[in-house]
Amino acid sequence: MIKEYQIRVRPEVAAQEDRLKAYLADEDGLDARTINGVRILKRSIDARQRQIFVNLKVRAYVNELPTDDVYQHTEYPNVEGKPQVIVVGAGPGGLFAALRLIELGLRPIVLERGKNVHDRKKDLANISRTQQVDGESNYCFGEGGAGAYSDGKLYTRSKKRGNIEKILNVFCQHGASTAILADAHPHIGTDRLPKVIEAMRNTIIHCGGEVHFQTKMTGFIFRGKRKEEGGTRLPVGGEELEVIGVQAEEFSPSSLLVPRSSKEFFGPVILATGHSARDVYKYLAEAKIEIEAKGIAVGVRLEHPSQLIDQIQYHNKQGRGRWLPAAEYSMVTQVDGRGVYSFCMCPGGFVIPAATDKEQIVVNGMSPASRGTAWSNSGMVVEVRDEDIEGDDALKVMRFQEQLEKMCWQQGNMKQMAPAQRMVDFVNGKLSYDLPKSSYAPGLISSPLHFWLPKMISLRLQQGFKAFGKSAHGFLTNEAVMIAVETRTSSPVRIIRDKETLQHVRIQGLFPCGEGAGYAGGIVSAGVDGERCAEAVAQYLEQCKN
Repeated sequence: MIKEYQIRVRPEVAAQEDRLKAYLADEDGLDARTINGVRILKRSIDARQRQIFVNLKVRAYVNELPTDDVYQHTEYPNVEGKPQVIVVGAGPGGLFAALRLIELGLRPIVLERGKNVHDRKKDLANISRTQQVDGESNYCFGEGGAGAYSDGKLYTRSKKRGNIEKILNVFCQHGASTAILADAHPHIGTDRLPKVIEAMRNTIIHCGGEVHFQTKMTGFIFRGKRKEEGGTRLPVGGEELEVIGVQAEEFSPSSLLVPRSSKEFFGPVILATGHSARDVYKYLAEAKIEIEAKGIAVGVRLEHPSQLIDQIQYHNKQGRGRWLPAAEYSMVTQVDGRGVYSFCMCPGGFVIPAATDKEQIVVNGMSPASRGTAWSNSGMVVEVRDEDIEGDDALKVMRFQEQLEKMCWQQGNMKQMAPAQRMVDFVNGKLSYDLPKSSYAPGLISSPLHFWLPKMISLRLQQGFKAFGKSAHGFLTNEAVMIAVETRTSSPVRIIRDKETLQHVRIQGLFPCGEGAGYAGGIVSAGVDGERCAEAVAQYLEQCKN
């Protein structure tokens, strides 16, 4: 007999299967020895009161053994010789698009400008060691995209866009812990996600697809559909155009500096280049492919001692104790008509250098699966709308990002040392004469963020921090350090596409996808959008037959 329960228990009961079996047996008048297995289906922590509880939906197997699958398997057929589709970018949008294409009987050709997820690690380590950023292999560029080394959080509010459960199940099929199917805020962990990504790549290749690393798209191959001569390559400007492939540069395995050769790949194009591929945005603007400026959020990484966040969130001077995970928080308020809020909270994590080129400082956050470091951080950001920035061209928000990142680099002694300030000092407009220990490996340098950050950011952050300090006693503290600057919260550009076909509004065969196109925000929503674009390509190719 299989029975399901909705229960509310103390953390020590939720964390131990024998205690959980005893609880269920007592609640239902059963002999605990007859419960052969318990599977947690949903789990969330209720920390609103001093006594912490865990809400569980569980399935108990009474007098029988668990035989049902923990996750749903997806079948991936062999697609050798099938029509091919070019997927530009091997982040979550591109990887899930490729896998869905295989499901639909199409052959994905994945082009990734950076390195594979294993080799990429060496370049990330070099950022702290040499204070230099490789412009093609960094925390944003390479297999897995920005998500591979930025925590692996799988929580999204985008419930209406697609099958979120499918995305989580595909992750489990490729090696992620099945706990992500149960947790309210699922998280794989930066230390475990690379192996999952590698397994996804291996599925693509095993099924007959291709994955090309260090292969950078430089332009589209167009065909004018109203021209009699087939295959004519045209610059954008005709009345009706079709993308039939991409031009790309392949780089040497040992270098991302000197192109080895130019190559062409043919097929409809899913463009999933991520929110930091500024050269792609510039190419689109120069080619007069319709794009528009999009609002972003800008601020800092705010880092507290994790024990302090545990004490605040769990209402206990002892912190989390033995049975609770590192505490999370979510802060939001309105200041002068703009949102001020926490973003990408990383309990027990690190602050990392996420620049993608020279003369930039950008920070992000990540956590290992254990969430066991001495620090907890989040992006603390202010909503910036496109009308807040002067100008009327599509790249104005991107240039605003660039200017802030260069200013930050100059404040950091023109290295990857990040300008930083204690939290209370920032609110009071004072320079911090010393800084607390930090997880940010390249190092911090004391800087008056209140003075040089744009006033529309700094003044709102100051007011927001005061509000957060009132709602969470102890949160506003000089034990916390602000690390500048957090600018890559989302794409500063939207590539305009048709709502129904998901193709570009004027160019057939081009499917802008994921976070870089302005249609997602995080790993799961990018994966969902990747699947949707794959389905749209399948429909497009079917129509082309008729």
